[in-house]
Amino acid sequence: MLSRTAALLLPVLGHLRITADPVSAAATDPAPDTADTASDTADTAPTVAPGSIVAANHTSLADPVVVLAALHRLGARPVVLATAGLWRIPLLGTLLRHEGHIAVHRGTARAAESLDAAAAALAAGRVVLIYGEGGLPRRRDSGELPPGPFRSGLARLAHATGAPVVPLGQAGSRRLTSGGRAKQLAGLATAPVRRPGLHVHLGAPLHLPADTAEATARAHHAVTAAWTAASRHAASRGAASRHAAAGQGPEATRP
Repeated sequence: MLSRTAALLLPVLGHLRITADPVSAAATDPAPDTADTASDTADTAPTVAPGSIVAANHTSLADPVVVLAALHRLGARPVVLATAGLWRIPLLGTLLRHEGHIAVHRGTARAAESLDAAAAALAAGRVVLIYGEGGLPRRRDSGELPPGPFRSGLARLAHATGAPVVPLGQAGSRRLTSGGRAKQLAGLATAPVRRPGLHVHLGAPLHLPADTAEATARAHHAVTAAWTAASRHAASRGAASRHAAAGQGPEATRP
């Protein structure tokens, strides 16, 4: 329900494009420069495999809509690990419980329960979406920055389950919502007119090492590489749109 709603809602708010690294038979760490060889997933990218962990960067309250819409397009309906406070929101909390999403009670004795629930979901063949940073950045501008430090939960989940990790980088969601509450509401209200470009890039799946610190660093590197690719694509599309609007692009010069 939530994935389908995101897929229906996002085209109203902006333009989403998805790219991916080439996927080899043996999943390996993506190189930092794979953005130059990325291909459009509409034709070539595989569906995210059941039992995978999708690790995404977290920059905006609009992230889940962007990421869920992208994964829906790829045929994945993930279980999401999200802050427990969302379960207290009327209707949203009901939907989250009904669809089996996982509440993370940060800073409490119940925090580890979320990893147990995620492991059970992976064992059942579900895709699990986790934000390695564990929270939103404390920024009010709409610009893009690399992912912040990762918490250890992603590495511990991957080690406990042996599940492959699919790095996902997204760029553009801060143009939907960023800043204070009034600015975020204004951003959503004007998005259908502004139609910001949104980009999601998937790295090749990887298996993390057993050492938690090394695994956390490797996952952070992979998600950062995916975010870099997404940011490059988003910046390129933005420049092309500005040139076209100024009468300098191919669309503007056609008879």
